[in-house]
This record gives sequence, structure tokens and C-alpha cells, in this order.
Amino acid sequence: MAKVSMKALLESGVHFGHRTHRWHPHMRPYIFTERNGIHIIDLQQTVKAMEEVADIVSQTVANGGNVLFVGTKRQAVETIEEEANRCGMPYVTFRWLGGMLTNWFTMRQRINELDRLERMREKGEFELITKKEGLMLSRKIDKLQARFGGIRHMHKLPDLLFIVDVRREETAVREANSLSIPIIALVDTNCDPRDIDYVIPSNDDAIRTIKLMVGFIADAVEEGRAMRKDDDSEEIVVTAPVKEMEQELSDEDLLGESTLAKMEAEAAAEAEAAEAEAAKAEAAAAEEEAEEAEEAAPEEETAAAEEADADVSDDEE
Repeated sequence: MAKVSMKALLESGVHFGHRTHRWHPHMRPYIFTERNGIHIIDLQQTVKAMEEVADIVSQTVANGGNVLFVGTKRQAVETIEEEANRCGMPYVTFRWLGGMLTNWFTMRQRINELDRLERMREKGEFELITKKEGLMLSRKIDKLQARFGGIRHMHKLPDLLFIVDVRREETAVREANSLSIPIIALVDTNCDPRDIDYVIPSNDDAIRTIKLMVGFIADAVEEGRAMRKDDDSEEIVVTAPVKEMEQELSDEDLLGESTLAKMEAEAAAEAEAAEAEAAKAEAAAAEEEAEEAEEAAPEEETAAAEEADADVSDDEE
């Protein structure tokens, strides 16, 4: 399991919250103390939450799920793109479009349009139209790529959402809640944690903090992918037991009553046919013998008559 030390959290400034007058009252359980007018986040709770989230992300990805990375603030855009591409997960960094989850069918149609236009450009079809039309289509491709490039390979709704700055991504939180999609989020002291399923109390403004946290989630995704590959590679081949089973099991164990009755009827019919053929062969043989006897009888009578004539001639002499 991916782990981050307390020292790394301190060096990245994860514990720094907002000024005390900008805090959200529901973040009180996650605040350790106040220093120089700034709230300090309890890092022990952060570490505990990170361990829980890492296990959830790994299990989700191992079971074939996907995690949508969401972070449109300037400090998070580059990190989100790099880490999401590294772990092979979809991401949103340009702007969260209303209905991206609740109206996914329409969003998928726009992604298909992007794919169609890119295929046209690759085939050289832009050269067959006017320069102005080709330029307009190229701008349309750039526009669709900016809005849907991170989710163009996402063919279904995500199983988890990982969000940086829940105040800025309020629409994404609302849509995920309406669809009962679990949310993992970095929640600062000025945010409302009530709509978040898995709260990671953390600074969500510092670039170093965002890099550390997003990289941690990406590592958890990689672990889940490794678990999925391990499960796929385990193949159990059974040879000898199957042969033994085939030897032990009889027809009565393997076949149904109707099949057995049909087999018995076929066997009886075959036996009757064999007996009929044998009887027919015996009758044919008997007829042949009778015909041979009839043919041999005249010859025997002629031979007897000749013998009798010969005896009479001998007596006369």
C-alpha cells in the first residue's frame, strides 16, 4: 500500500489551512490548532484518511473500476494531467461542464464528434474543402479536445471521483451526489465536508501539496492495476482430476432419464434388426439348400437307371 510519511506532509505544507475568519464550522473536528491567525490541520487524521482512501481506490481499480481526477484550478491542472495519464485514468482540468455526469449520453456524443473530426483530418479530407471551412473544423477540434480530451477514453460513468478544491468544483460534487458516486476530496478548512464521502483534510492551494496528494492517489491506482493483472495471470489448469472423474462417472451419472430411455430403445431396435437379418439369412440358406437338393435328385435318378441298364446287359451276356 502506498504510504506517505508525516515528515513529507509537513515539508509539503499539507497542514496549513486558511485564515481563521474564513473557516467552515463543520471542519472543526479536523483542525488541530491556530497559529498566527491560520488554522493548522490535524495531520494524524490526514494520515488515517489517506490510508483508508488508498485501500478503497486500490480495491475499486482492482475490481475493474475507474477514478475520475477533477481539478480545474491553475495550481492543479498540470499535476492532474501528468498523474492521471501516468495511471491511465480520465481527468477534467479545463472546466467542469454542467451535466458531464448527469447528462453523460450527450457528452459521449460530443466525444464521438471529436473522434470523427480527427479521423477526417487524418484521412486528408480537410484538404478537399475550402480553407475557411478547414480552419473552422480545426478550431472545433481544438475546442472539443480542451473540454473532452481527458475523458475521451471513458466509456462509462466513473466509480470514484477524486476532487481538488470542492468549493471550486461544487457542480461536480452535486452531480456525483445525485448519482450516488463516491467522492474522495482534498478538503481545506474553508470547505464544507458534509457532501464528501471520503474527506482528506489538507491544504488544497499549495502546488507541492497538490503534487503530493495527487501522486499518492495515482500510486494507489497503480497498485490496483497491479492487483488486477495478478488476478488475470492466475490460471488454474486441472487435468488429472478430470480424467479420474471421467473414469469414475458412468452413463447413469452423466445422462438424464429420457436420454437413457432413448438409448435403451435404440439398442433394443438394433438387436431386433440384427435378429431379423439373421433369421432372413438362415431362411435364404435353407432355400438354397432345397434348390440344390432338387437339382441333384434327377441326376441321381439318371445315374441309378444307367447302373440298372448296365446290370441287365451283363446278365444277358
